Amino acid sequence: MKEGTIKEMRRLAEADTPISEEIALEVLACGPEEIPEIMACASLLRKRHFGDGLLMCSIMNAKSGACSEDCAFCAQSGHHKTNSQISPLASTEQIEAAYINATQLPVSHFGVVTSGKALKEKDIQVICDAAKRTNDPRLTWCASLGCLDEELLLALKDAGFKRFHHNLETSESFFPNICSTHSYQMRIDTVRAVKEAGLEICCGGILGMGESLEQRVEFAAILAREEVDSIPLNFLIPIPGTRLENSEIMKPLDMIRTISMFRLMNPRAEVKVCAGRIHLRDLQSMVFYAGATGIMIGDLLTVAGRNPAEDLQMIEDLGFTILC
Repeated sequence: MKEGTIKEMRRLAEADTPISEEIALEVLACGPEEIPEIMACASLLRKRHFGDGLLMCSIMNAKSGACSEDCAFCAQSGHHKTNSQISPLASTEQIEAAYINATQLPVSHFGVVTSGKALKEKDIQVICDAAKRTNDPRLTWCASLGCLDEELLLALKDAGFKRFHHNLETSESFFPNICSTHSYQMRIDTVRAVKEAGLEICCGGILGMGESLEQRVEFAAILAREEVDSIPLNFLIPIPGTRLENSEIMKPLDMIRTISMFRLMNPRAEVKVCAGRIHLRDLQSMVFYAGATGIMIGDLLTVAGRNPAEDLQMIEDLGFTILC
């Protein structure tokens, strides 16, 4: 890194101020010997806003496959030939049961996730009915149902949902390489509609899809501009049959650099490490020192997650507490 960059990064962290895009790019290109000092700055911000408490979340794949969109990474896209399961929307009773099961885990958010560009109003009612029937104050209802308008988002809020998840996936300049069936602006409009409806917005994306370091910084800057509440960071798991099946997997230290950069550009947001965490191998515990405030535990959408017991043991060994 340039002379004086670490000192400036520390000053900005102490002032609770985001780093510049120029410094962010230096973080992504830094040498291994500089990573501990970068993580110290990221940890300072994490501890200031979240202490040593971590936020866990889990999800339910409530409607899988046969998606009309052509997102290059997605096993559920109807444009790809994968082994992904195709299943209709789960019933109110099934969603309710999954939520109740999640209350047995140390998680603070339970996400109902469906495939497709946008869930239909009648199907949203099925999900709303589940939230109305069961609502534990320790476990927040969250939904990821596609590009919804404010009216449907308000219906979710009235049913008891507190948060809506809608990833931008990547930077605006790289998005045309990933999806052609809807626009980046449509995703931005959904993020803004969520905030207008008075819901928290969980918004992140996938790294390692072929984007440049500059585009990773651009993506982090967009999330900062939109002032999102929570940033889920996923790292590409190449799925056979998708357009990105032959992509190179990100190296562990590049993932650590990336997590730190997103934290330093978004000092107050939650930063959660989700899919692809397995690529870190023995470095998984470092995500918290890189600024992450939590992880997703349990199974993911189309791939198995890590054994929750192993994650909980890791957190206990690190001396962190779980907020739920």
